[in-house]
Amino acid sequence: MLRLATPALLGAAGLAILDLAAGPVAAKPTATTPVPTLPGTQTFGAPNKTLPGAASLPPAPSKDPNADLAYGAYQRGFYVTAFKEATKRLETNKTDFPAMTLLAELYSQGLGVRQDPARAAEWYRLAANLGDPHAAATLGMMQIEGRGVPKDQAAGRALLEKAAARADATASYNLALILLGTGAPADLTRAVDLLRQAAHQELAPAQHALGVLYLQGRGTAKDPTKAAEWFRRAADNGDLPGEVEYSILLFNGEGVAKDEARAARYFRHAAFRGNAVAQNRVARLYASGRGVQKNLVEAAAWDMAARAQGLSDAWLTQAVSGLNAEEKARAERLAADRAGP
Repeated sequence: MLRLATPALLGAAGLAILDLAAGPVAAKPTATTPVPTLPGTQTFGAPNKTLPGAASLPPAPSKDPNADLAYGAYQRGFYVTAFKEATKRLETNKTDFPAMTLLAELYSQGLGVRQDPARAAEWYRLAANLGDPHAAATLGMMQIEGRGVPKDQAAGRALLEKAAARADATASYNLALILLGTGAPADLTRAVDLLRQAAHQELAPAQHALGVLYLQGRGTAKDPTKAAEWFRRAADNGDLPGEVEYSILLFNGEGVAKDEARAARYFRHAAFRGNAVAQNRVARLYASGRGVQKNLVEAAAWDMAARAQGLSDAWLTQAVSGLNAEEKARAERLAADRAGP
């Protein structure tokens, strides 16, 4: 019987998906009120970084008198214009903390201006002092990491606590990671509460982390059904580890109705996004004909893609050993195409 093991429980095999101590999420600004974004996505108003970072062209004119030109320019990739518009706003309103947070983000990432973490920290501090929890959350992480400001764990954590108390999702998530690292039962319980808070705000890494804790029964009662639900929500919000975790639960029928075909679709999606565990799992499905039609060329191609990332599988090597030269060549071409640039 083919049963796929859950990555979160495979640390000894080197296949662990989740490292709860190595995944802080940064807050980035959006129009009027900054909200969290996730690395590598354009969700929640993250800037389009494929556009020229030094462009100074204005955003399209708007007939809306309340249109936010600064954030509109930022979201479209016109960072010089965003800087000018934010600066202009502060000239007329010295307490415009969304404009301060935008300037901080531009300096932090070096978008339209020379990267300057120290200047970014100054703007984040001004915005935080005016009550912006997102600026406080970002400044807190900068102090914990010693980026742009002297390293100060206690001060950084205090800022995260302040922002989390105001329901800032990124602060709640990052504070939860710190608490999980202590191993103290009270800290684990509070970490789960903080992750729930962030997860209900659709922060995908928090949804994934919460799912793992429910699956492990760590800091809360073990509940595979809740784990599956949070993994699904994380996957739907673009979280790659969550997508793999949900695929495995779907395949095994753990916490969710067993559906091998649906699991295969999730695995394929994650595999095409470059996840080595998903590539290995989908290779096994093609090799065994579970959830997909058996196809040893596809199995070999996905196995090659996974092995290129350091994930080898002796069972798969044996399963595809009977391919002829032409089939091996096809598999190699497919694997090369999937490796990306």
